[in-house]
Amino acid sequence: MKNSLTKGIGILAISSLLAAGCQSADSSDVEQETPSASSVSAGSSETETRSEQRERKYEQGNEQEHNHDHGHELDEETQKIYDGIFEDSQVKDRPLSDWAGDWQSVYPYLKSGELDEVFADKALHSDEMTAEEYKEYYTVGYKTDVDRVVIEEETVTFFKDGKELSGEYVYDGYEILTYEAGNRGVRFVFKLAQETAGLPQFIQFSDHSIFPTDASHYHLYWGDDRQALLDEVVNWPTYYPSQMDGHTIAHEMMAH
Repeated sequence: MKNSLTKGIGILAISSLLAAGCQSADSSDVEQETPSASSVSAGSSETETRSEQRERKYEQGNEQEHNHDHGHELDEETQKIYDGIFEDSQVKDRPLSDWAGDWQSVYPYLKSGELDEVFADKALHSDEMTAEEYKEYYTVGYKTDVDRVVIEEETVTFFKDGKELSGEYVYDGYEILTYEAGNRGVRFVFKLAQETAGLPQFIQFSDHSIFPTDASHYHLYWGDDRQALLDEVVNWPTYYPSQMDGHTIAHEMMAH
């Protein structure tokens, strides 16, 4: 499914998943009803391998952080895609396994001040906003009460307030979005396989990639209205691997 949509930047919808309702990215750079606790299994060996690989990558990145590359040097074509410049023909379907792993929200780190150096760095390299204005912008963007997401095989588990709710999601195509600034992005959409109370009908991933590859972080949108989620460009809960601490995440962000 390939539909190009022109987006406006002023659409706001921050909601909650685990209630009878739902919830609906970062620019380039679930929750209220009593959930039925659904334990996450130990995970497939594939998921564990992916997590271990990510952990090794970030450990290696820590050793090199003072060189300011963290192993994230991008070739010209990859950088263009990251910046939202690509052809429709370059976009390919992606499996849910691209986002397999144990993920944490970065919102708590923003609230604790551990990401302040990121906003200071952005202000230093831009005349658009001050560090405080950047923080206000990302506070709206990162805001969520789903503090952890675990993805293994086709199962997605949302964690909120120490409770968890799981469901199986199947691929439902992708949408190419064109933003007001002229750059573009891709949302990879997955649909709930079987209706489950408290779970969103749709989840959408955005991670600056447009073809199959393991995600290093991602923005996640969820809700019952597929189109309304595509219109959401103000709130984009963002997730990084759970083994990373705030300092590592901050330096990972600055590397981009």
